[in-house]
Amino acid sequence: MILKGYQRAALTALGRFLSRTSEVGAAEAFAWTLKQPESEEPSAPALSLRLGRYAKANYRPLNDGLAEIPYACLRLPTGGGKTLLAAETVQVARDAGIAGDYPLVLWLVTSRTIRAQTADALANPAHPFRASLDKAFDGRVEVFDIADFARIRPDQLASRACLVVGTIQALRVGDTEGRRAYAHNENLEPHFTRLPPQALAAPGLERDGAGQVKFSFANLLHLRRPLMIVDEAHNAVTGLSREIQARVNPCAVVEFTATPRGVSNVLFNASAAELKAEEMLKLPIELEEHSSWQSAVAKAVQTRARLAVEAAGERDYIRPLALYQAEPKNREVTVEVLRRHLIETENVPESRVVVATGEERGLEGLNLADPSCPVEHIITVEALREGWDAPFAYVFCSVASIRSATAVEQLLGRVLRMPYAARRKSPRLNRAYAHVSEPTFAAAAEALRDKLVAMGFDAEEAEEAITEPAPTLPLFLSAQDAPAVDFDLPDSPPLREVLARAGIEVTALDHARVAPDAGALSRLAGAPAEEREAFLQDMAAAVAEAERPVVRAAIARYIERARAELPPALRGEAFGVPRLMVRIQGELEFADVESVWEHVDWRLADESPLVPDLEASLAESVRRFEIDVRGAAVIKTYLNNELPGLVSGGVEGWTVEHLVAWLDRQTREVDLLQSDLQGWLHQVVRTLLNAGHSVEQLMRLKYVLARRLKDRIAELRAARRQAAVQAFLFDPGARVEANGAHTFDFRLGMFEDERLYRGGHRFQKHFLGPDLVPAFDGNVGGEEERCAWVLDSLADVAFWVRNVARHSNAFWLPTVTGRFYPDFVAKLTDGRIFVVEYKGEQGWADAEIDRIAGAAWERARGGLFLMVRRLADGLDPLGQMKKSWGAEAVWGSLRKPVKIISHKNNTI
Repeated sequence: MILKGYQRAALTALGRFLSRTSEVGAAEAFAWTLKQPESEEPSAPALSLRLGRYAKANYRPLNDGLAEIPYACLRLPTGGGKTLLAAETVQVARDAGIAGDYPLVLWLVTSRTIRAQTADALANPAHPFRASLDKAFDGRVEVFDIADFARIRPDQLASRACLVVGTIQALRVGDTEGRRAYAHNENLEPHFTRLPPQALAAPGLERDGAGQVKFSFANLLHLRRPLMIVDEAHNAVTGLSREIQARVNPCAVVEFTATPRGVSNVLFNASAAELKAEEMLKLPIELEEHSSWQSAVAKAVQTRARLAVEAAGERDYIRPLALYQAEPKNREVTVEVLRRHLIETENVPESRVVVATGEERGLEGLNLADPSCPVEHIITVEALREGWDAPFAYVFCSVASIRSATAVEQLLGRVLRMPYAARRKSPRLNRAYAHVSEPTFAAAAEALRDKLVAMGFDAEEAEEAITEPAPTLPLFLSAQDAPAVDFDLPDSPPLREVLARAGIEVTALDHARVAPDAGALSRLAGAPAEEREAFLQDMAAAVAEAERPVVRAAIARYIERARAELPPALRGEAFGVPRLMVRIQGELEFADVESVWEHVDWRLADESPLVPDLEASLAESVRRFEIDVRGAAVIKTYLNNELPGLVSGGVEGWTVEHLVAWLDRQTREVDLLQSDLQGWLHQVVRTLLNAGHSVEQLMRLKYVLARRLKDRIAELRAARRQAAVQAFLFDPGARVEANGAHTFDFRLGMFEDERLYRGGHRFQKHFLGPDLVPAFDGNVGGEEERCAWVLDSLADVAFWVRNVARHSNAFWLPTVTGRFYPDFVAKLTDGRIFVVEYKGEQGWADAEIDRIAGAAWERARGGLFLMVRRLADGLDPLGQMKKSWGAEAVWGSLRKPVKIISHKNNTI
């Protein structure tokens, strides 16, 4: 399973934090990590900026006695892949040098159901979680349920990554299972009998009445210092007593949750927008309120059926599911009432309805992803709260107010997950749907918003995640935009029947004449040509032969008038925006970072083996290691988990070749030749040896060394990539082109899966129409929206479109670090393309990379590019747009060719 961008960023932050603790301690390492950029891009913001309301003034340790144990929380909304990241964390901890070559992992979850589910997934070689571990440890992985701790052997701990999955309760002395963890167990004797006396003398070990160390699982954990992973724990870590924390004595604690509480040290915060951009979530949620539960159920059935039609055109198999939350037995709409309603009233075949409650476990033994499975509708009350998943779930239906219903968050969590974690071809399948029993949309939205916040969405994210039902496409003129009807028709039953089939009401006039409703009739303007012609023929056939030419001409004329007022996309038009291309070795290719990098022969042999700050990092790690080993009786931390007698691999007998081979496995990348990498690593190691380090010392610090070298390779690669892109695309002489042969095409439905603008302004020139304007960044009425007001008002703008950043259909330009998505793309009345990017004051100073990209596209004759701000040289956005054309007076009045002098190169 390929990690998403935000997942890689989270693991990078965690790796930095854990690695740094070996040099400066947990508190200072946490503060240092938050100051680092969140990615390798030159303009990337500091990691701390993404924390938002989860930011803490200071790092807060587990407790006073465990201040040096690194403790961090990774916060991801529901559906963010927390369990996969937890599996990846085992390798991160190993590579950070805090958990040994083969970590012992104590993996804690919240319930027995999830415990069994997690243990099964980790033990299954075909599961992505296990595949991640097998890749990291060459298949040397063992998984145990905490109840089976007596099966763990010393040789397994020495040569395999061992994961023990349990619940918080399993560590509490008051719990029956917890008492087993602290009891003497003869089966664990081999773990203790071979230890030297100094290891058994370590403080914190439980002893029997004779003062002998108990052969208990708790003591084994204390000695081995496990990596503690807490999955979906909320306040589970801080809920553990200080005594239990000290007994476990973890080398690190990493918590994964959607809703951090208590003293969680949030190191990374992923937003719902990121999850959507990475195709993990179906957003927005199309919410529809209903005055009765019967209406909600009926619409849910219809929505699921409509989505099934869309799913038939997908490459991957998808069978959309509807989840219904019934009321408890003492209420009106029980499970049985709802089941009967689906079968008897909505005519759903009984085989397609399944009930999943505490008493009726209809999902057991079913593989919902199997194409032969008939299930389309699932009814529950609370039974789906845990231990169940189905990314085919698309529709949530509640027969009661969701304000008072419980377990709504868990059901919504199922509906939000994207099938196969990949955007679907049909925009409708990139949304989730909710039908709820609430009196008004406002009430329904407020209730749903509260539930999303409880799931880990920020308040603003929850607000943006909810939308009203999207207009049915093709979208036609709304009644308020329709031209007035300037004709009437002869009244007759056949004519009324034709109009009724088209959904057109009539108003009776005098002398047996009727006038069709303008709003309904105007909708035909956007229909396909063959559909319009069929309607005209039906209308002509419904009136007397003498009136047929008049009726047909009047209706055809009206439809053409209405079509003239439709937005371009609704008339079936499309327009292309030239994309930036580059000619490399005589071939024209897409101008982006990856295309350019394929033509660069980069070798580490050309790079210096001197790594900045490497010796300082090694020296500080050695100093901290020696302080810990030679310190007082209270042993706090050990590099690589090397408690005396429990060293996870000796360092004697290692040679330079052994070390280089090991570093090669840790730092290998697909774009590096192995011989090239090994040659450079050999030079680095020799440089360190010449500086006074020994092979044994470097082996003891191998994870610190590997991490720093991996970072250095990434730094060198990024620098070379940026230099290559600069040379190929932006330097003088760069062979870039932009013409109509290769374009980004804007068309109807391209942003249908995006949240729509719901502000008070009615845009007249948006390419997709006033009802299909994608939402702007920031608040309603914000600076970006006001910039759109200006663009919409200009006489020389034929139409414009809101360009959605990072959308697969959006227009973008290459930069030295990635892609830049301008805010607006317009077509002028003279046919030229005008691209506009709005920058707030905070983003203006960091926008040089984007400005360079826009200028390159303009020089390549793609069109006009302008970066706008609230005020520039005393000019507002309107003034800046006028000035960009080179003449103050001609903007808005161009009606014939005129000479315009360019301020950039003084050319006509």
